[in-house]
Amino acid sequence: MAHQDAYCDYCDAHEHHHEEHHHEHDTHEQLWLIIISAVLLVAAVAVEHLTALPTWQLLLVYLVPYLVIGHDTLKEAVEGLLHGEPFNEHFLMSVATIGALCIGFLPGAETQFPEAVFVMLFFQVGELFEGYAEGKSRDSIAHLMEIKPDYATLADGDRRVSPEEVQVGDIIVIRPGEKVPLDGVIVEGTSALNTVALTGESLPRDVAEADEVISGCVNLSGVLRVKVTKPFGESTVSKIIRLVENAGEHKSQSETFITRFARIYTPIVVLAAVALAVVPTLWNIVQYSMFNVQWIYRALMFLVVSCPCALVISVPLTFFGGIGGASRRGILIKGANYLDVLAKVRTVVFDKTGTLTHGVFAVTAVHPDSFDEHQLLHLAAHVEHFSTHPIGAALRDAFPDEATDGCKISDVRELAGQGIIARVAEKEVAVGNTKLMDSVGAHWHDCEHLGTIIHVAIDGTYAGHIVINDQVKADSAEAIAALHQLGVQRTVMLTGDRQEVAENVARTLGLTEYHAELMPADKVAQVERLASANAQQAAPLAFVGDGINDAPVLARADVGIAMGGLGSDAAIEAADVVLMDDQPSKIAIAIRIARRTLRIASQNVWLAIGIKLAVLVLAAFGAATMWLAVFADVGVTVLAVLNAMRTLRA
Repeated sequence: MAHQDAYCDYCDAHEHHHEEHHHEHDTHEQLWLIIISAVLLVAAVAVEHLTALPTWQLLLVYLVPYLVIGHDTLKEAVEGLLHGEPFNEHFLMSVATIGALCIGFLPGAETQFPEAVFVMLFFQVGELFEGYAEGKSRDSIAHLMEIKPDYATLADGDRRVSPEEVQVGDIIVIRPGEKVPLDGVIVEGTSALNTVALTGESLPRDVAEADEVISGCVNLSGVLRVKVTKPFGESTVSKIIRLVENAGEHKSQSETFITRFARIYTPIVVLAAVALAVVPTLWNIVQYSMFNVQWIYRALMFLVVSCPCALVISVPLTFFGGIGGASRRGILIKGANYLDVLAKVRTVVFDKTGTLTHGVFAVTAVHPDSFDEHQLLHLAAHVEHFSTHPIGAALRDAFPDEATDGCKISDVRELAGQGIIARVAEKEVAVGNTKLMDSVGAHWHDCEHLGTIIHVAIDGTYAGHIVINDQVKADSAEAIAALHQLGVQRTVMLTGDRQEVAENVARTLGLTEYHAELMPADKVAQVERLASANAQQAAPLAFVGDGINDAPVLARADVGIAMGGLGSDAAIEAADVVLMDDQPSKIAIAIRIARRTLRIASQNVWLAIGIKLAVLVLAAFGAATMWLAVFADVGVTVLAVLNAMRTLRA
């Protein structure tokens, strides 16, 4: 069966042969070949017991099921020899089974025809399980491949074209049920988008005019007209697909170990098998003038057992399954090596804005002095009518009727670093900080609430203040608690916010420490300090940021995790792990998946090496049979593959 690119360098040289084999016989056809060969083997055994055929005629009977099930393996073995890669599983199986077929013609030897055919048959059963597991692993990330759009509909002429043909600035039409083919901005229409393929979340996302949309989502209801902002090659869907396709290029430490192990282990065992067949046999001939076929039989068992299939298949498959299982939860991991690091993380450093908080200002409290809350918000929202500042947007959002209530706004003046003064319905309203209040002669007072305090004065008289703050995400506290339960020793928050704001967020979420009023360069220095301290304990550090202004810190951390990766170019480019939604709780899930993946990979390594070494020792002393050798190779491979498939359950 075809091996993934991630499988190992041991398989790389003959991987294209596996792919040809896969195309010639799909799983269904291979199953039928196994069934037919099994029936023919039973028939051959019946012929052997019911007749007294000479050995050479009996060989012809057994060759029928042998060639039916083994012709592809024999072909692969020959091609491996021609390409200078003899030590592959096909060569070892071919030599062992051909040797078992021939051993019956040696003096004093019993025929091993059934064993030879069964070894080849069971080997194909192992290949069948490998193919099934590989298919399951690929299916687990196939939902990401489904996000690739087939076409885009140009508004000009209502023509369907390939997404690659659409230019930046073109207007495309997206009807209900269609995939969003390219990134862009809605110029007309409202709808709901299904983002499950990107985020793993089933809740639709409502969109309207001026909202950004990203490729890979599915339009659920209304017709949308979208202005394209990026070519297809730079779109979100293209970057995600490239990320998933290239994940196999980054091997884990376990995979690297298996690659080196297979390169050394297999030739040594093959040479040991040759020595086991030749040296004792020559000794018997020289000393006792006697030929003993048992040593050759033991050597053939050595060859069967020596196949490293269980390792070179199951371990990379385990990591591939772990990456696939994570992708089902909207967690994109760029390579198996990052699973290694994630599993060992003991310090997680967070950016605050956009990571632990929404990064969007909102009104959290209204404290009027001489007006009621409604009037205070009404006047403040009108003054901020033309403002592009996030604070202005927060005030307008808190009073959505501002744009339609008909109040006249005039004489708008913006004072840099202070605020805005405007005339609203014949009243002069000043909205800003304490400096603005001092300049208009309003006697303001402070507020005990944390956040940005927006003071309001009407005709020079203090009217009250409005508290605006960044909102903590609903699952941030849950995320920090889950990390502590997993044994993460330090959870650190870095922010450019004021000391008291940072302290409040850290206390609310249960963080172990925080550092406030930091410039971007200060964040890098803090991560350098924490990483240096962790390096002495061999405990990796993870940094979690929004992927836009945290690229230097993401790159410096042992593993960079991008939060809010939905549509963020910088997140996909800079991070090692991309969370395709805005949930900090996914970090603990990613660490659990990584630890479980490494645990299963370790189980497979010890299972395969332990059983193989035990059977090799037994074979050398004549205490093993060919059936036990088959179990030590193909049986262990099947068990390891089945164990590896557990990683698909995220």
